[in-house]
Amino acid sequence: MIHSFIVFQNLSPTTGKLAISNHKKSRVLVFGNLSILMLKTVRIFELLPYFVECTEKKRSRISNASMQGTIIVFMSSYLFSILLFSSATDTITANQTLRDGETIVSARGEFEMGFFSPNGNTQNRYFGIWFKKISNGTVIWVANRGTPISTTSGILRVTSQGIVVSTDQTTVNIVWSSNSSSSVTNPVAQLLDTGNLVFGHENEIKKQNFMWQSSDHPVDNLLPGMKLGFDLATGIDRYFRPWVIDSNPFPANYICRVDRNGFPQVILWDNSNVLYRLGPWVGSKFSGYPDRKPNNIYTTRFVVTRTEAYYMIDLVNSSESAIARLTFRPNGYLSYLIWNSQKHEWSNFLSFPGYDCDSYGTCGINGVCNAFNSSKCECMEGFDFLKDVGRRPNQRSSGCSRNVQLKCGKGDGFIKYRLLKLPDTRWSWYNMSLSLVECEAKCLKDCNCTAYSNTDMRNGGSGCLLWFGDLYDMQGYSEDGQDLYVRLVESELKAKTQRSKNSKKPVLIVLIPVLVVLAAVLGFFFLYILRKRRLNRAANLKSDATDERERESLDLPLFDFVQIANATDNFSSNNKLGEGGFGTVYKGLMEDGKEIAVKRLSKTSRQGTKEFKNEVVCIAKHQHRNLVKLVGCCIEQDEMMLIYEYLPNKSLDFFIFDATRSKLLDWATRFNIINGIARGLLYLHRDSRLRIIHRDLKVSNILLDKDLNPKISDFGLARIFGGDETQANTRRVVGTYGYMSPEYQLDGLFSVKSDVFSFGVLVLEIVSGKKNRGFFHPDHHHNLLGHAWNLFKEGMSEEMIDSQLSYKVHLSEVLRSIHIGLLCVQQNPEDRPSMSYVVMMLGSELILPQPKKPGFFVERNEFVPESQNISLSCKEMSITLLEAR
Repeated sequence: MIHSFIVFQNLSPTTGKLAISNHKKSRVLVFGNLSILMLKTVRIFELLPYFVECTEKKRSRISNASMQGTIIVFMSSYLFSILLFSSATDTITANQTLRDGETIVSARGEFEMGFFSPNGNTQNRYFGIWFKKISNGTVIWVANRGTPISTTSGILRVTSQGIVVSTDQTTVNIVWSSNSSSSVTNPVAQLLDTGNLVFGHENEIKKQNFMWQSSDHPVDNLLPGMKLGFDLATGIDRYFRPWVIDSNPFPANYICRVDRNGFPQVILWDNSNVLYRLGPWVGSKFSGYPDRKPNNIYTTRFVVTRTEAYYMIDLVNSSESAIARLTFRPNGYLSYLIWNSQKHEWSNFLSFPGYDCDSYGTCGINGVCNAFNSSKCECMEGFDFLKDVGRRPNQRSSGCSRNVQLKCGKGDGFIKYRLLKLPDTRWSWYNMSLSLVECEAKCLKDCNCTAYSNTDMRNGGSGCLLWFGDLYDMQGYSEDGQDLYVRLVESELKAKTQRSKNSKKPVLIVLIPVLVVLAAVLGFFFLYILRKRRLNRAANLKSDATDERERESLDLPLFDFVQIANATDNFSSNNKLGEGGFGTVYKGLMEDGKEIAVKRLSKTSRQGTKEFKNEVVCIAKHQHRNLVKLVGCCIEQDEMMLIYEYLPNKSLDFFIFDATRSKLLDWATRFNIINGIARGLLYLHRDSRLRIIHRDLKVSNILLDKDLNPKISDFGLARIFGGDETQANTRRVVGTYGYMSPEYQLDGLFSVKSDVFSFGVLVLEIVSGKKNRGFFHPDHHHNLLGHAWNLFKEGMSEEMIDSQLSYKVHLSEVLRSIHIGLLCVQQNPEDRPSMSYVVMMLGSELILPQPKKPGFFVERNEFVPESQNISLSCKEMSITLLEAR
């Protein structure tokens, strides 16, 4: 493509008068006896037929006069630049102007600049820069965002003082200027392929020495190579202010900037109020920010020197287009966007704020916000909640205060908190060269120092970061967090040490006095004997759980058998809620009007006692909004019963596989159920005191409360892992066909990824309304997983959607759920995401990796050897494999 000029002598001159005519692919200027034909963006041979037609008509007249029809073709885009501005160059000089309707394109065609009107706002004109090569028209920078031009009379020109946007060529009607600090000879403005508009001396620009550049004054986008931050040497502060609405680039009240107080950190403001804080940079990421696997698109860095601090995105392939950007939306959210070349659209890779805890100061001073706990706000050791009069549960807390105030005594020490998003660093001091030991010593020497940590968590940690006064905006307890050492007085440290010692005393020391007292009353009367048996069995249950799992003794309420029998109308069949492999569940009504669900162990079950104890140990001490609540138990003679909160809507399979009742579960409800199960599993895998693997996650073990919120139940087969354990194997494989992972069912290996597989099956069943086990399709013999995989590969995943769902579904959300489900059921456990990543994928618009082939891809008739014991319930099948020693 060549920008060309054809110059020829007029045969009928129009003396002393300028005339302009327009061809669809050219522009003709006639001045006196000279005509100039400018070919804008067209190959010259495309106009040859037009030109030949004109010359044929004038041939006789041309031949009569020497040189009168002489045609001169100039193939230079710089020719006649005094008369005309050509858009072939990426540079504009002091002798040129750029008018509304004309544009400049960067050298490789990556970006374009000129005057534009935002979508939906045709009355106002702005000068800006936008994508040209990809995402054509996406605006990334605006000059006069606060002073729009109401007509198409806008002009951009270059002066010795900088770049000017005005409505004429005088200094009277200037609407914006770059306001360079000093005058420049031979001034030039150039649009680079990075989207950066630069100004300076022509020779200095070639050396990358700019007098002014648009990247120092960002609007709402951070492109690769741009800096977000401050430079104390130059006084430049680069920060974002988004458009007030999508059709108006006027600056909104939100501001995103690197705060220079204390240790630099990125903060989002709403006027003078802090909206969100990314957390300090700790070497490879922001504190509390999820670890990202290396990608082949971009990397990020945060640079802190004596005079400068900035955040930057770098493309892995620097010669590529700007396919990654950080954008600040009008709603105050930051989003990482990646260009999807297949769909020709920007995909949201990550957005924040995300969770409720991301809002600044949710739990007040010295408070820790935990998004995965029902209570949400917690106080650290040595602190207690401030008196919040009238505050409801989960309502924003004013924070926590110390039980004993610091007195700068010699006995002061520190308690270590793991996995925290580090507190606000505006009231901090830092030194990059100190070690953690030196950091502790420095904090102890300063009476105002309240906590310390490393500045860099890589390679075991380095650097020193001290906090002074109260601690603000902490989050826990996430694997994305860091270690924080909080200062306590000597008395609090001793009290904590004593509490720790007491919790580790042998359980027998507690049980022996109880047994002695019970023995003393053994002979008084028969009722006390019955009571003694019941208490002893409960004590043995607790003893087994403690010895085997190294857990604390359990304080679980005990119910009388008569009390439970009365509540269930003597276990009437009318109160029967369901039946499983280990017993029957009944509905009960206590004397105080409280409804309960009673799981009564079958006396004929050979597996029940162990599973009964296991369920008590696993669930008694854990409280989460998506786990069923254990109210108490009954152990009397041959009876063993667990008492749960009553959930009126039974289990998920009561709805999802029923043609009529499934209509009650619209997509919003189903998506809430998926999210709730994910959060409950995340709590079990990561946020509970010990890692718990459920091992029997299925639709019948998901109960629904009155609002159809999900609660994970039936922990009879669950296993507890120690802090460093990640997987185990067993000879005793238990679970339900269709939900068990390949490595567990075939080799007895189980880990948290086994539950992830079961969760993926659940997601696909919830979306489709079909069972994985026994799924039938006339075109193939695959199970539900194989069916979903085939549809996904063919780009037809929408055919998975349950026909009972109305057409008012969030299609992208449904397809994303199917995608996540397939990621969870991949054959290799290492390919499956963790539940923390699943929760993040469900709650954001992260770009999802492509799934690999699922496990148990093909449905087949299972051969059951004689060595297997199989117990069947009415709807599910549980198995136990017995192997010879």
